[in-house]
Amino acid sequence: MIIKPKQKKIKIMKKFIALLALVLVSTSTVMYAQETRKQQREAERAKIKAQDQAASMASYQEAIQALQGKEFVLEANQVVFRNGQSVFVTSNTNFVLVNGQKGTVQIAFNTPYPGPNGIGGITVDGTISDMQMNMDKKGNVNCNFTIQGIGISAQIFINMTAGGNNATVTINPNFNSNTMTLNGTIVPLNQSDIFKGRSW
Repeated sequence: MIIKPKQKKIKIMKKFIALLALVLVSTSTVMYAQETRKQQREAERAKIKAQDQAASMASYQEAIQALQGKEFVLEANQVVFRNGQSVFVTSNTNFVLVNGQKGTVQIAFNTPYPGPNGIGGITVDGTISDMQMNMDKKGNVNCNFTIQGIGISAQIFINMTAGGNNATVTINPNFNSNTMTLNGTIVPLNQSDIFKGRSW
C-alpha cells in the first residue's frame, strides 16, 4: 500500500497532537501534585502556628492568674548586669519567687565556686509588700513590689509581654546601685521546677 504524502502528514500530525496531549496531561498532573503538596505544607505550617499561638495564650493566661494570686516564679535563662553585659544561666536555679507574702531571689552561675548558697551564687528570702499590678491596652503586664529581708532589700519590677509568659524582672537594691535584670518566663508556683540553694 502506498501512503500518499498528504496522508503521511496527517498521521504525523495526529501523533504529534497525541504526544502533545500526553505532555500537557503529564505536566498538569505534576503541577497539580506540586500545588497540592504546597497547600498541604502551608496548611501544616498554619496548624503549627495556631497551636503555638494557643499554647502561648494559655501560658499568658496562667501567668496572669499566678501574678494576681501572688503564687508565681519567674524562671530566668539570662542575667543582664548594670553595665550591659549578660550571661545565660540555668532557669531552675535562677529565679524570683513569690508565694503570698514571702519571696525569694536566687542567682546561681555555672562556676566551680559554690558561693553563699552552695550552687554558685546567692539565695535571699524576704517579705513581699506593696505589690501593684496593671495591664495596658495591648495586654502587656507590669507588676512591682518590695522585698525586704535580712539578706535583701530591693524594689522588684516585672514586665510581661502580651500573648505569652515571656517576662523581664529588674531587681533594684535599696542599699546600692547594683541593678540587675533577669529575662525568662513566668510560671505558676505549682508548675515550677526550681532548685533552691541555701538562703541567708
